[in-house]
Amino acid sequence: MNNKRIDALTGIRAIAVTLVFVYHNRKYWRGMLHPELIRWINEFHVGVSMFFVLSGFLLAYTYGQSPLSSRKSYGKYMVGRAARILPLYWLILTAYYLDPKFGKLNFSFLTYSLLHGFSNTWNLKGIAQSWSLSVEMTFYALLPLMAWQLNKNWKKLLIYLGLLTAASISVGYLWFLYNGNPLQFFRPVKFVLGSTFSGRWLEFLVGMVLAKQLSHQENGGLFKWKHKTLVGTVTLFGLLYAIGQFQPDVFHHGGDHWIGYLMQWLLVPVAIALMIAGLIDERTWLQRFLSTRLMVLLGNASFAFYLIHISYVNIRLRLWWLGPDRNFVLLWLISIALYLLVEKPIYDFIRRALKTRS
Repeated sequence: MNNKRIDALTGIRAIAVTLVFVYHNRKYWRGMLHPELIRWINEFHVGVSMFFVLSGFLLAYTYGQSPLSSRKSYGKYMVGRAARILPLYWLILTAYYLDPKFGKLNFSFLTYSLLHGFSNTWNLKGIAQSWSLSVEMTFYALLPLMAWQLNKNWKKLLIYLGLLTAASISVGYLWFLYNGNPLQFFRPVKFVLGSTFSGRWLEFLVGMVLAKQLSHQENGGLFKWKHKTLVGTVTLFGLLYAIGQFQPDVFHHGGDHWIGYLMQWLLVPVAIALMIAGLIDERTWLQRFLSTRLMVLLGNASFAFYLIHISYVNIRLRLWWLGPDRNFVLLWLISIALYLLVEKPIYDFIRRALKTRS
């Protein structure tokens, strides 16, 4: 991929995290916006799905099954991936625990290890949105094996991933029969399907399939479509509105209904992948916009924004100042500073250290 394509895929991360920001602040706008617009915004958690599909694509395209060449190679790969998300997460999480008004020194191994993401009782503890980091880290660990099996026999890969889902649900149920499963690890089923890798693997897999189509220079698949950017974008937001029709009220999601859930699970990732294929393969105004310096900077800072846009940092910030934009601009400025001063230097240092050991 050339630089413009890479930049566009970085810039779209800023769009994805903005959707999540709007979704999490929708409760403040219910009285001001049209009910049909709120119905649409209720499904903007799709920003997380965009991250998952994009992660599946980029990691499969970059690494594939190469980390399986040796234990050392896999170890370096995992250290590199952990370095991408854990230092900044740990910094913010530690600030939370040290704050006498919030964490009150009640440090937890579960939140630091991200194991809390497997517990329905704990997954929103500490930095609430970090549940998705547990999903990401699980994918990082399984990616090389998934890439190897995808190249070998994709049908078996689907079977194995289906068995993973069944096994996770079974573990939660058997744990419940044993002692009540007080922390609700892998329980209930809705939690497993919506908040763990065992229920979200299709989003990553769709991204991986797209990477395979690109790296193998195949003419089929999503790359054969015309007007991919337009069709993918319109389809995605059309699906969100259609899923929203299954919302029982303004406080719930269309995915709570089984038809809405199937549309969200099966169709939304494909629409996202089609949009990504368009950003790679087509020269459009959207690609040019997402490739601008500002959008690339915001895309690079999107992980920091994701970690602070709700929960501890945002709540602490609102105690000092709350603007009419729900601190949207201020949060971006803080995110850019965190990216340039903390996240990027630490990640670059670890990457250099890994290269010297090769």
